[in-house]
Formats: sequence, structure tokens, C-alpha cells
Amino acid sequence: MADLGKKYCVNCLADVTNLRLRCTECTDIDLCPECFSAGAEIGNHRRWHGYQQVDGGRFSIWGPEAEGGWTSREEQSLLDAIEQYGFGNWEDMAAHVGASRSPQEVMEHYVTMYIHGNLGKACIPDSIPNRVTDHTCPSGGPLSPSLTTPLPPLDISLAEQQQLGYMPLRDDYEIEYDQDAEKLISGLSVNYDDEDVEIELKRAHVDMYVRKLRERQRRKNIARDYNLVPVFLGRDKKDKEKPGGKITKEEKEQRVRLRALCQFMAHREFEDFFENMHKERALRAKVRELQRYRRNGITRLKESHEYDAARQKREKRKENKSVVNSKRGKEGKEGEFAAIENLAGFELLSDREKMLCSSLNLTPARYLTVKTIIIKDHLQKRQGIPAKSRLPSYLDKVLKKRILTFLTESGWISRDAS
Repeated sequence: MADLGKKYCVNCLADVTNLRLRCTECTDIDLCPECFSAGAEIGNHRRWHGYQQVDGGRFSIWGPEAEGGWTSREEQSLLDAIEQYGFGNWEDMAAHVGASRSPQEVMEHYVTMYIHGNLGKACIPDSIPNRVTDHTCPSGGPLSPSLTTPLPPLDISLAEQQQLGYMPLRDDYEIEYDQDAEKLISGLSVNYDDEDVEIELKRAHVDMYVRKLRERQRRKNIARDYNLVPVFLGRDKKDKEKPGGKITKEEKEQRVRLRALCQFMAHREFEDFFENMHKERALRAKVRELQRYRRNGITRLKESHEYDAARQKREKRKENKSVVNSKRGKEGKEGEFAAIENLAGFELLSDREKMLCSSLNLTPARYLTVKTIIIKDHLQKRQGIPAKSRLPSYLDKVLKKRILTFLTESGWISRDAS
């Protein structure tokens, strides 16, 4: 009679009373987890049929050899409790799991299985990224004593102290950043009959004042790190000069553009960053130069020096030649176009057309008339419109041929038309 309530796997006849997989499409098909994972098929049942997990809640997730005999239902209650009450509230978690488990058992089981066990080793990394920083530590955190501890006094003369309004023993200035910050707390007082809203409002005032103190101290630290006080006093002009030469205009403009980053970076970090950017520009220029050598067939540095020397000589010759040609051109044009430069239409001609008119002894106005007629006839022929030759009588065959050749070479008309 005791075996009537038990369930057995239809494939291997194993006891599946505590946990079994039931087919939702076939009747009376219950499989054990082993047969289900192997894809067992019996009768009309197929491995792709839908299934439903039937759990009595009495099997152990960690196996029968695990200590304590925790069932799957208790494990689920434990995970719900840790999410609801948080790590460390073992009494509340034990009450949520059930009366059969004590707070000590709950703590030991969770720590053993979920933290130090295989599950914890697989889920919890050795080094946790983005770990929350303890700001109450005395090592420079926002809430550390460094907020109120004065820095060593500045090394400036008495006259400079008076000029800045600087008090060295307190490391303060007569006019601080946000001078009226103390007004937030100057009138605060704690009374025994204050309501909760009033207490929270006073705490907000204190928090605002602390934030202003942090900003004031941060600005002092930046001024110390970047030596802004000597800059203001004009004592760092000699230090600014580079040992290898003066700072270029490009570097000055680059520093001005990157000045906003100074509040986020230490002085040494900013200088390294700027130096790395300078090296990057130099490397990019060198890479472009080497690529230019490669495009010109240069594969060795020794050949590059010869190539540069030859290129400089070639450019110098071109420059000298262009200067000589320009001088000759000006002198030649003045005498060559003297016969037609005062005639009508001269300013409408290009240099080549001026030379053509001068060589053909043709006035600019007559040339422009012939040019207009030839181009118009050419366009009509291309559109399929019959055109009659209407060239002037003063244009003989030689002039016509010279002008047609010139217009063809200049691209005004196509070669087939000429």
C-alpha cells in the first residue's frame, strides 16, 4: 500500500516521486531527469514535445550527501529571504524558511553552499570591480580630516602675502572662494522641540556648507599643484622657457584648448598627457613622410636623404624658372600685344587668344565674331539642325583653318566638327 503513491520513470522505472518531467502532449508519460536529458522516446512520445516539471519539493539540490538535508522548497525560501531581508538578518531569514531551521543553520548553510561552495566560486569573482570606496578613511577621502587640515604655507614673501591677502598660519585668504558660504550655518541652532522637517532642513544646510568647503579646498589643491600663485606673481617666466627652445605658437594654442582638463588631472598627469599628444603628432608626421617615400619607390633611409636633396634642388629650379618666365612674359606681352591692346574686345580675350590674334594680325572684335559663328554652327550640327556657313568675307581659308584648329585644341568644338 505504501507504493501506491509513488511514481516511476516509464523508460528506466526509477523512482521519480520527488522530481519528474511530465509530457504535456502525451498521457501518463513521466521521465526521470536522466532519461529526459538523454532524449528518451517511448510510443508516441517524442523528445520535442512540451514538458512540465513536477516537483514534490522534497528532493535535495546538493545531493543526498549534503549536510542538513535541505530540500528544494527550503532552498527557494532561503533565496527569497536573502533577497527580502538582506545578508546578515539570519533570524528573520530563519523565520521565513520555517521553524525547523535555526538562524545558525541558515547562516552556515548559506555561507557554505552559496559563498564558499562551487556556486559561489563560479559567480563571485576574486577581485570585485567598482567596489565602493570608504570615504570616511583618513587618507584623503571627502569626509576625512584632510578637509579641515591646512596645507603647508606657501613660500612667498611678506609683501606678496599682503598683495594676495594670504594668512600663512591658517592657509587662508581674506577673500575665499564663495565668501558667503558660512552664512548657510551661521544662524543654525538645534532645539529640542524641532520637528522632523526642520531637522532635515538644517541637515541640508550643513551638507551644502560641507560641499562648498570641499570645492574651496579642491581649488586650493589645484592652485598648489599647478603653481598658479607664482604664475599670478609673475615669478615663473624663466621656468616656462623650454631648454630646447621657445614654446611654439601651436603648443600654446593646444595648451589653451586643453586647459579645461586641468581640474580633472594632476599637474604631472597633464604634462605627460600633453607630451604624449606632442609625440603622437610627430609620429603621425613621420608616418606620412615615410608613406610618401614609399609611394615614390624609396625603401631605405639612405635613399630618402638623396631623394630629399634632389627634390629641393628640383623645386628651387622650378621656382627660379617660374620667376624668369614671369619676367619674360611680362616683358614680352607688353611689346607683343601693343598693336591690339587698345582695340575693342581686347579685355575679353585670354592670353592664348591674344597671341593668336596678334600672330594672325586679326582684331579682337573680328576674332570674337568668327568664334561666335563657328561655335553656334557647331552646336546646331550637334542638334541635327542644318546650318549654312555665314563666315565673313575677310576670313580666308588659312585664317579659318588656324582658328578652327585653335578652337579644337582649346576644347570649344569637337574634332569631328573641325
